[in-house]
Amino acid sequence: MLLNDFLKLRGQQISVNKPQDTQLPNVPATPEVNEQGQSFADALRQKLEKTSAIEFSNHAIRRLDSRSVDIVENGKLERLNEGVRVAAEKGSNDTLILVDTTAFIVNVPNNKVITTMEMEELKGNVFTNIDSTVIM
Repeated sequence: MLLNDFLKLRGQQISVNKPQDTQLPNVPATPEVNEQGQSFADALRQKLEKTSAIEFSNHAIRRLDSRSVDIVENGKLERLNEGVRVAAEKGSNDTLILVDTTAFIVNVPNNKVITTMEMEELKGNVFTNIDSTVIM
């Protein structure tokens, strides 16, 4: 399940990597254009395509939901994406990414969050089968 599907279920709004041929809702038939000749929808689509489409496993989504973790606050999602990028540059496979008080275990080659934990759950835990840690 993609993160934006999960957030829609929770009533939060975020869009990540909309396909080019998908029409955005409520886009007027003759869109207004900016000074570069782009409609707002096109400019938004271009901005969203630059954002990594990190996916969350069903397990990670259940964890986010059960703990009411808001990954949109304080740019947490953007910082998670940046952490995945840094881990990928270093050749990591499975990494622990710490963003504020949330820990994400990410399979870097698949760009997928495997599980998440909050600070209270981190104490006394041992993380195995990871090859790196990124603190954001």
